Amino acid sequence: MKNKTIIRFVHSLILLPIVSVSGPSLGNFSNKVPEIANRATQAVLAQNNTLSDEDKVAKDAAQILKIRADAIDSFYKSRGMPLAGYGEKMVLEAEKNGLDWRLLAAIAVRESTGGKFKCQKVTFSSFGWGSCKINFDSHNEEIEIVARNLGGNNPKTERYYKGKTVKGILQAYNPPTIVLRYAEQVMRVMENIGPAEVTLETNTNA
Repeated sequence: MKNKTIIRFVHSLILLPIVSVSGPSLGNFSNKVPEIANRATQAVLAQNNTLSDEDKVAKDAAQILKIRADAIDSFYKSRGMPLAGYGEKMVLEAEKNGLDWRLLAAIAVRESTGGKFKCQKVTFSSFGWGSCKINFDSHNEEIEIVARNLGGNNPKTERYYKGKTVKGILQAYNPPTIVLRYAEQVMRVMENIGPAEVTLETNTNA
């Protein structure tokens, strides 16, 4: 909030006089604009440096969440998949349930081409959950329910998913006896979406 206040203050110094002052009188002020802007920038940087360790961790976590969400949305959007825009929801629910951040997105690609060919007999079913026999009120709801189950946080299904690796989860979700290489297919999509470990340095070098 303090940073925003400083930025607003800079805007009031730089933008408003330029709009309200015209003619020769603008010259002297214009010469001082770079100096004023520089001082304000230094003030903002100084404010950032006073962030607590906890605040810095939270800030970094928010940036990583955005990188991951953008990776999913970009993957979907570039392929014309309807679930583009739900990247943040998938990342948040994956984090909440201890899942790889790419897992939900990749399953949706394998099951319905990212919502393009979702189950027709029920509503909002892009993951094939419940063999296309369960209705959902929204994509947000189906993402929440699938994530909760795959994370082993539903007492009714935890015996299938709790404590398993990504491959184990996928083999329980769609066993090899039904689709032989289902787990490998989904994991390949995950790799195409992005690396498992996303860091701020990775984003900087991209």
